[in-house]
Amino acid sequence: MSNEAPVHIVPYDPEWPARFEAERVLIVEAIGTWLAGPVEHVGSTAVPNLAAKPVIDIMAGVESLDASRDALPVLETCQYCYFPYRADEMHWFCKPSPAVRTHHLHLIPIDSERWVAQLAFRDYLRAHPDVAREYAAMKYRLAEQHRYDREAYTAAKEPFIRDVLRCA
Repeated sequence: MSNEAPVHIVPYDPEWPARFEAERVLIVEAIGTWLAGPVEHVGSTAVPNLAAKPVIDIMAGVESLDASRDALPVLETCQYCYFPYRADEMHWFCKPSPAVRTHHLHLIPIDSERWVAQLAFRDYLRAHPDVAREYAAMKYRLAEQHRYDREAYTAAKEPFIRDVLRCA
C-alpha cells in the first residue's frame, strides 16, 4: 500500500475501548444487513494495558466474502478505504486513509480459521498479562527495526503469534 505511515507503538490508552464501541455502533448501523456475527474489538488495542499502534482493529463477522461484497461501497461512505489485502481471507479497510490510520476493519467469515484465531489470540493475551508484556516488548523492538515497513513488522510477529495460538 502506498503512503505508508511509519510503525509507531504507544502505551495503552484507556480510551481505546470507547473508540471501538463508537465505531462498532456505526458499523452495525451501516452494514448490519451483511453481518452474520458480532463486531469484535481485536488486535493489541483490545488488550488492557498492552502497548500498540494507536489503530483500533475491528473484526466484523460475515457469512462469506462473496455475500458481503456489496457492503464495501457502503463502508466507503463511512470513510473506510478498501484495500485488497489478504483478499482470500477478508475484506480489509483502513480509516480515514492509508497514510493516516485510526481504524482497521476486517470483514471475515465467522466460520473461518482467521476468525477463530483472532479471538483466541486476543483472549489469551487478556488472560495472560505476562505474555502480553512479552508481546509488547517484542513489538517495541520490531517497530524500531521495521519502522517504515509494516509488512516486515507484521511478518516478524508471526512466530510469536503462532506460539501463542498453540497455547490457546
